[in-house]
Amino acid sequence: MSIPQSGGGPIEHHDDLAALLEKGCKPKDAWRIGTEHEKFGYCQDSHLPLPYEGERSIKAVLEGLQRRFGWSPVVEAGNIIGLEKDGANVSLEPGGQLELSGAPLENIHQTCDEVNTHLAEVRAIADEIGVKFIGLGAAPEWSGAQMPVMPKGRYKLMTDYMDRVGTHGKQMMYRTCTVQVNLDFGSEADMVQKLRVALALQPVATALFANSPFFEGKPNGHKSWRSRIWRNLDDARTGTLPFVFEQGFGFEAWVQYALDVPMYFVYRDGKYVDALGMSFRDFLKGQLPALPGEKPTLSDWADHLTTIFPEARIKQFLEMRGADGGPWRRLCALPAFWVGICYDQNALDAAWDLCKGWSAEQREALRVAASVDGLQAKVDGIVMADLARELVAIAEAGLKARGKAGAGGMVPDETHFLNALHETLETGMTPADELLARYNGEWGGDLSRIYGEYSY
Repeated sequence: MSIPQSGGGPIEHHDDLAALLEKGCKPKDAWRIGTEHEKFGYCQDSHLPLPYEGERSIKAVLEGLQRRFGWSPVVEAGNIIGLEKDGANVSLEPGGQLELSGAPLENIHQTCDEVNTHLAEVRAIADEIGVKFIGLGAAPEWSGAQMPVMPKGRYKLMTDYMDRVGTHGKQMMYRTCTVQVNLDFGSEADMVQKLRVALALQPVATALFANSPFFEGKPNGHKSWRSRIWRNLDDARTGTLPFVFEQGFGFEAWVQYALDVPMYFVYRDGKYVDALGMSFRDFLKGQLPALPGEKPTLSDWADHLTTIFPEARIKQFLEMRGADGGPWRRLCALPAFWVGICYDQNALDAAWDLCKGWSAEQREALRVAASVDGLQAKVDGIVMADLARELVAIAEAGLKARGKAGAGGMVPDETHFLNALHETLETGMTPADELLARYNGEWGGDLSRIYGEYSY
């Protein structure tokens, strides 16, 4: 979840709303890669989730990272709720999921170095206090009542609102983890093509990275329960956004969509003001019931944009949001997949050619099928495994064309970061398939085995 935005002055004209998005346009040599990943922490002896406070807690992990590795604390209402260093952030999801929001980096070699350093630091602190972390798309056993609540005002408001607008919102907040990559665009037209490709083909990422086949202690009938959760969360702010594929789509069309998404809050003087269900359009007129007579700033608009949760979204960059959290070695595969597709024009065109003829109904059906069946999904003659194979080949060609060398020039490009996906395609086994095979085989239905064998 995002931290409060800052630095935005008054909104002088409606055009300022789209202009904020358009400021994200960058020349290709300035495009960067930002990788975010979440993981569940738990007590090693009991397998229960970490509380916020105590000897074995989220707070102890954050303070350990601050003390030993030089991170600066982020504090809300006197509570440490995150860390900052060198353009990266460590933050907390509502149920204590620990998230690294990586710095914007030039290549995936740097991204993977960042991931490896972060996880090694976390493990060093966690091992000292009897804590472990695990990468999964959904909490395998824990009930909603067992999940801790982090001391963040934004999350309290969201929790209170979720049951009003859907059935799975609190499951998403407290019991799921994701890995995502944030990418740049060069122009409005480039943004449009990338966002369309991202929304249409996000189910392929969901299938390849499916890693949440268990929930509340048993198989749930889905390869990605995390993806299933998003389908019954809040229709006003989720989904595959058919309007993005309509002629004339651009920054202003996104503004109109965002203005119709009900608000969560306004951030004022270090506190979150309850604006649940209220209208940003009314806010622009000075008619927001929560702050009568007050008009929004660009920071308020930027905050509002962070409360929209479709399968891919734009702010001043593009966010790919369809993948489950997963094993350490797969955390670098997601940015490799999307960078290969989106940062080479030939690859982007090839990806668009695969999906440009699909209807809105087919795109949504693929989203559903990916969550249920993963790589085994089929929709209207579209075979997910074959589609994934084509896309990984496109991504590989795109990474070769980028030619970003690593290890002091010893590694010619970034293609080896796709190795985990090649293995999945060769075996037909996603992480979810592997987990189910072990659960039904050597584990004998004992899900507690997951902690010892899959923790970082």
